[in-house]
Parts: sequence; structure tokens; C-alpha cells
Amino acid sequence: MAVTGTKGGGMDEQAREQALLTALTTEHFVLQTSRSATIAESVGRATVFLTTLSAALIGLGFVSTSGQLLKPYLGAVVPTLVITGLFTFGRLVQTMVENELDLQRIQRIRAYYHRQFAGERDFFADAVLDGDLQRAGWAAVGNRPSRWQLLLTTAAMVGAVNALLIGLAATLLTGLTGGSATVAVAVGVAVALVAFGAQVAYIQRASISLG
Repeated sequence: MAVTGTKGGGMDEQAREQALLTALTTEHFVLQTSRSATIAESVGRATVFLTTLSAALIGLGFVSTSGQLLKPYLGAVVPTLVITGLFTFGRLVQTMVENELDLQRIQRIRAYYHRQFAGERDFFADAVLDGDLQRAGWAAVGNRPSRWQLLLTTAAMVGAVNALLIGLAATLLTGLTGGSATVAVAVGVAVALVAFGAQVAYIQRASISLG
């Protein structure tokens, strides 16, 4: 693209605007590609974790009739699933934050499009919500800022599965230490609720979309 210069060697205003528009268009494409990549990674990681969990449950079905194999199997599989689940959860929270950052940056670019080119039309109007990028980001996906919305994320889903696994581990340990079935179940439920609450709190603390 040819750039017209002024006598002082710099760009005139029209050339500057054209160069900026070209750069913003490229940046918009890069950010959208980055968003697609974070979504694909989230789906892939969650799928791998849930596939591993499914395989473990199938294996449990094979050893459930053998008392000698059941306890060693659970002792090996449950910690593995918990650790894998926590690592998966941590990365899903990171990709969620990356996605939020990319979306807010896209909204800045779309707000520029609106100011420069839309005029009185409502093109890109959702990107200009009183300059509030957080609300603009939520509006772009048809939602309003809400902590409850974070429960619908892939990270929260994996967090719920993690909580169940951690609760199961607590139930098994309580049973092995001589606790009754009722006490073991009660302990497992309490630990699962605490684990899920801790993970939801982590998601809320990490999220940039709620301020």
C-alpha cells in the first residue's frame, strides 16, 4: 500500500487513518483466531479428561466383582483422576481468561469501527456501552455480567467433576479408617461441596469480566 507523505516526511492524516485501519483489521483477525484457538484447546482438554474418566469407570466395572483388585484399582485411579482433573481445571481457567482478554480487545477495535464509520447506524453498537469493556464483552455473546454465568463454563464443569472425585476419595478414606457408611458418605458430600466452592471461587477471582 502506498503511503502519501507530507513535506516533513510524515504521514498525512488520511494516510495515517488508512494505515491504522489496516493494522486494526489485521489485529482483529489475529484476536479472533486466538479466541478460536482457546476454545478449541478448552474443548480438547475437557474431552481428554472426560475420556480418561470414562475409561476408568469402564475399568471399574471389570474389577468390581473382585474384592482383591477393587481397592488397589481405586487407590491408583482416583488420585490419578483428581490430579489430572485439577491440572485440566487450571488450564481451562487460563484459556477462559485469555478468551476474555481477546474479546475485550476485539470490542475496542469494533468500538473504533463504530465511531469512525457507522455514523447514526447501529453497526457495532454493542461494542460501545458507555465505554465499559466488561459489559461490551458480555453483550457481544448475548449475556449480562453475572457470577452465575461462570457456572456454565467448561472450567466449572470440570470443577464439578473434580469435586465429585475428591468427595469420593474422602468417602473411601473415611471408610478405610473405620468410619460407618453413613459417616463416610456425609464426609464425602461435605468435602465435595467445599472442593466445588473453592474451584468456583478460583474461577471468579481469575475472571476479568466481572471486575
